[in-house]
Amino acid sequence: MSEHVKKRFKRGNIPVYIALGFASALSIFPFYWMFVMATQPSAAYNSIPPTLLPGGMLIENFQKVLNTIPFFQAMWNTILLCSVVTIIVLLISSLSGFAFAKFSFPGKNFLFICILLTMVIPPQLGLIPQYYLISQLGWLDTLFGAGVLFLLNPLGIFLMRQYISESVPDELIEAAKLDGCSNFRIYRSIVLPIIKPAFATLGIIVFTLVWGEFLWQFTVLRDPSSYTLQVALASLNNSFNVDFGMLLSGVFWATVPLVVIFLIFNKWFISSITEGSIK
Repeated sequence: MSEHVKKRFKRGNIPVYIALGFASALSIFPFYWMFVMATQPSAAYNSIPPTLLPGGMLIENFQKVLNTIPFFQAMWNTILLCSVVTIIVLLISSLSGFAFAKFSFPGKNFLFICILLTMVIPPQLGLIPQYYLISQLGWLDTLFGAGVLFLLNPLGIFLMRQYISESVPDELIEAAKLDGCSNFRIYRSIVLPIIKPAFATLGIIVFTLVWGEFLWQFTVLRDPSSYTLQVALASLNNSFNVDFGMLLSGVFWATVPLVVIFLIFNKWFISSITEGSIK
C-alpha cells in the first residue's frame, strides 16, 4: 500500500468512515426500498417481516403504469417544463446577481431586501389569486401556466449575488471596461465562465424543485395531455384499491432522471459547495 493511501486511511479516521458509510446507507435505503417494492406485487407492501430483496415484477408493474397513465407523455412534459424553467431562472438569476453584486443604482439594497422577503411568504397564500390570474390569461392546461410562477427565483438571485461578489474580482471588471467591453460582454465573457459551479448548483436546485412540485401543477393542469409526472402519478392512487407495486414502479422510473441529472453535474455541484466553504 502506498504512503498516500496509508495517510488517507489512518486508524483515527476509521470511525469517521464508518459514520459516513452508515449515513450514506440510510440515505440510499429509501430509494432501494422503492426499487424493491416496484419489483413486488402489491401485497408485499404490508408483508411482515418487510420484503428487502427485489422480485421479478419490475416490467409487469411498469406495464400497468403505461396502461393506466400517459407516462412517457408526462415524462416529456416534465422534462420540457423543468429544462425551460431552469434555463430561464439561471439567466434571470445570474443577470440579477451580477447587477446586485457589481453595480450601484438607486434603491439597490431596498430592492434586494424586498426580493429576499418574498422567500418567507408561503406560496399557498397566493394560490387563489394566482389561479385566477392564470385562468384570466388563458394559461390553464398549459405548461407555461404550470411554470410561470417559478421563473423568478429569489433564492437563485441571492446565491448568484453572493457567488459573484466573492468570485469575480472588481479589478477584472474595471480592466474589461477600460478595454471597451459592454456590461453584457463582461457578463458573457468574464462572469459566466467563473460562475459555472454556481450554475450547476442552482440548476440542480431549480430542476428538482420544479420536478417535485405538485400543488400548483395539480391546480392548473386538468387535461391528461398536459399532465406532468407528479400529476399523472397522483392519478394512480385509487382510494378504493391502491396497487403499491404499480404506484412505486411509476415513482421509481420518475426518480431516475433526477439521479442522472445529479450525476452529470455532480462535479460542479461539489465544487461550488467546496469553494463557498473555503471562502
